[in-house]
Amino acid sequence: MTKSKSEKTKNSKKGFHDGDRVAKVMAAAGLCSRREAERWIEAGRVQLNGQKLTSPAQNVKSSDQLVVDGKPISLEKKAPRVWRYHKPPGLVTSHSDEKGRKTVFDAMPEQMPRVISVGRLDMTTEGLLLLTNDGDLARYMELPSTGWKRRYRVRAHGHYEAEKFEKLASGITIEGIHYASIDVEFERQQGDNFWLTLGLREGKNREIRTVMEHLGYPVNRLIRLSYGPFQLGKLPRGAIEEVTGKVLKEQMADYFKQAK
Repeated sequence: MTKSKSEKTKNSKKGFHDGDRVAKVMAAAGLCSRREAERWIEAGRVQLNGQKLTSPAQNVKSSDQLVVDGKPISLEKKAPRVWRYHKPPGLVTSHSDEKGRKTVFDAMPEQMPRVISVGRLDMTTEGLLLLTNDGDLARYMELPSTGWKRRYRVRAHGHYEAEKFEKLASGITIEGIHYASIDVEFERQQGDNFWLTLGLREGKNREIRTVMEHLGYPVNRLIRLSYGPFQLGKLPRGAIEEVTGKVLKEQMADYFKQAK
């Protein structure tokens, strides 16, 4: 039986997806981004009412049954949430690892809901990693167009020479890949190593390590201090703390405005 308009409105008010595209529902469930959801559908990982989906151009009703990788997905809309996590070195930022290495999600407390990371930190990098239960929110926070600066504390081998870093202010191209402006603050020389704080907005894969090695300074410790308005602060290594709803609304006002 087809649901009346009033019934659909009632379900929507209760917080159920009704008429949303399947990729949006998957992103809102914290499974992945909408773009990744489309790839998962193409790979045959998604079923709707017992039928394998072949196209993302499918709307979902609150009465439907959505299954991803054999697991039922709730169609209840959840409020976007964000956590700050102090990632220790030695963990992979992935839900699964083909080499069997421990992931950041293996380290989550039992009461944590399903979350995805905002960007990635490589296995040896430590510091602030943001986690969210909303794939669309993660995508927004990752986009270069959002303009958020990421700050890192860097320890590198060698003796600091200021002139080598001056070129980074206007960007640098390495093996055909252009890296935008990077802010540099020298901290101190410590024997055969020195400490810097670097600030960047693009965050390309292994950007800091690549740029530093190009300048002749291999990185031996890398700590993310901040991601946009969110700070690592004094959060202990391995600890996780949810960003309060009030702070999230204040810092993400533009996102929530456009998401309405």
